[in-house]
Amino acid sequence: MAEDKVLIGVIGGSGLYHLDNLTFVKSVNPETPWGFPSSPITIASLPSGTKVAFVARHGVGHFINPSSVPVRANIAALKSLGVRVILAFSAVGSLREEIAPGSFVLPNQIIDRTKGIRPASFFQDTTIVTHAMFGDPFTNQFISWLEPRVRKALDEQGKGVKLFTDKCIVCMEGPQFSTRAESNMYRQWGGDLINMSVLPEAKLAREAELSYALIATATDYDSWRPQSAAVTAHDVFQTLKENAETSRLVAATILDELQAAVTGDDAHIFLQEVGSMKFSIMPRSVKQDPADRKKLAYILPEYFSGEEGGDVSFT
Repeated sequence: MAEDKVLIGVIGGSGLYHLDNLTFVKSVNPETPWGFPSSPITIASLPSGTKVAFVARHGVGHFINPSSVPVRANIAALKSLGVRVILAFSAVGSLREEIAPGSFVLPNQIIDRTKGIRPASFFQDTTIVTHAMFGDPFTNQFISWLEPRVRKALDEQGKGVKLFTDKCIVCMEGPQFSTRAESNMYRQWGGDLINMSVLPEAKLAREAELSYALIATATDYDSWRPQSAAVTAHDVFQTLKENAETSRLVAATILDELQAAVTGDDAHIFLQEVGSMKFSIMPRSVKQDPADRKKLAYILPEYFSGEEGGDVSFT
């Protein structure tokens, strides 16, 4: 039955290494064609029986820096378990005065400052060419579904945590934080938040045809405020613990409802990306390596069903 499957994947960011109110079921560590995930994936269940697959983006204990996270393995491993929807959490810096540390944000746009550094595609270094649509980098209908539920959870907590929407996140290379000049440049570009983790995660989720949304939690003001000292890791850690506790509360509040939505009448909201790669894959060439097709069948069996099959139809 659909409700028995692990349909929801949660990616925990800095400070969020586990979820509350869950009963451990098992730990799995699938080896994908792109290696092993950041951490063994915990399969756990809520009191209702809803099963969730949780992976710590930076490893348990935070030992993997943002540039080295095996994102392809994380996304591929989650999909191999049957996951359809990924709810990701990430600590971010704020580029706007109103988004104070402690605020929660559901961004809807991304500016990429990591290009050329991190493997950003499952098709990289293969003989198969694709150009995935990425104009809307998050699953918009998923974000719309999340907004009232996250807002309600924050209101019920009663700590005055604000939720912002329709914001643009800049994903920069690390591990250093921004210079003041860079931080101000990102503001001029229209950036509202900055982090080091949302990419290539969102791009790879799109290639795997998974619905993906990010709950961002602000820890600091980056380095753009002339009246403040530049951000330090110490500043970030001061806010991380409280943000992580609120994130666990939000997750515990909405995961059951998310499971019901994914398996119920609103399931189409969470299948928005299914089929999106069909017209992104260039027609099959005689120069395509069968080994590449077999590798890609791990995440897209509909289009690459082994070495010889799985042709994409363009009619």
